[in-house]
Amino acid sequence: MELRPIDSSEMIERVAGWLVQKENLQWLHFGDGQRGLTPAWLKMMTRSEKHVLRVFTSDDGAPIGVVALGEIDRTFRTATFWAVIGDKRYARNGYATRAILEILRIGFRELGLHAINTWIVEHNPSVAIVNRMKFHHVGRQRQCHWIDGHPYDRLLYDMLAPEYAELESQS
Repeated sequence: MELRPIDSSEMIERVAGWLVQKENLQWLHFGDGQRGLTPAWLKMMTRSEKHVLRVFTSDDGAPIGVVALGEIDRTFRTATFWAVIGDKRYARNGYATRAILEILRIGFRELGLHAINTWIVEHNPSVAIVNRMKFHHVGRQRQCHWIDGHPYDRLLYDMLAPEYAELESQS
């Protein structure tokens, strides 16, 4: 598994395609909550200092998902991460976990961030990943995420740089 920049029109189209699929989009929020990122918007994000987006690959090099740091604030040394497995044939094989570990390394080691947070809609299987990685559950936004006309809570998590260092030393 490796992380690769999203640096071609073909890759931008592929990632944007993953992000508009209902099985992915329902868990995400890119502003209005109804649309995924258009290829044009995604391209702007890849060029912004507020975002680090990477495609992650299978062990044989096939692009299978996207992982990102967003809302990067260099003053407060914070960011939010998110990840999507675009090719579901690779789900539940540890690729998302490995990609998240690598984007955390980029955030904490390369960017010098102090805190990285995320939110996950309740009932999303990704909750197990952040719990295994020892993210701290820091709160809940109640009934703020709508899927198929029903409200769900968002579970809030964070990790600090010293906690990441401990996680990294165990790997």
